[in-house]
Amino acid sequence: MFCPVCNHEETKVIDSRLYPEGDGVRRRRECVSCNYRFSTSEAVELLDITVIKRNGRREPYDRAKIERGLRHSLEKRPFTESSFRSLSSAIERDIQRLKTSEVTSMQLGDVVMERLRTFDNVAFIRFASVYRQFEDVASFSKELEALGLSKGNKRTR
Repeated sequence: MFCPVCNHEETKVIDSRLYPEGDGVRRRRECVSCNYRFSTSEAVELLDITVIKRNGRREPYDRAKIERGLRHSLEKRPFTESSFRSLSSAIERDIQRLKTSEVTSMQLGDVVMERLRTFDNVAFIRFASVYRQFEDVASFSKELEALGLSKGNKRTR
C-alpha cells in the first residue's frame, strides 16, 4: 500500500476492524517513512459473474445496479444506511451461495425479492411489480395475498 502523502510503498497496519455486516475490513495504517496515518477498506467483491438477461444478452454483475433498484424500491420508506448495507451484503452472499459463474436476471430478481420480502413489504411490492411485470390487477392481488396483505389483513413491516 502506497502512502497517499509521500508515495512511499511501505506502510504498517496499526488496527483492523470488521464492518458490522461482516463483509469487509477497515484498516488503520501508518507510513513507515513520514508517519502519516490513513484508513483503507477491504470488501468482498463478486468477480467473474455474468448475468444473462431475459433477451439472452450477457453482462458482468454490477452491485451498483442492484443497489439502484433497491433504492428505487425503498424510495420514501424508512431505513438506515446501515440496514441498507446489510441488505445489499445479504443479497450478495445469497448470490455467492449459488456457486456459479453465470446467473440469470430471473435468479437475481428472486434473490432480491426474497430479501426484500422480509426487509420492507412496500419495497417488495414495488420491486415485484416491475420485476414480475404484473399483467393485471388479479396477478397483483395474488401477490398481495401471498404476502398476507389482502384487504382484511393489514400486516406491516
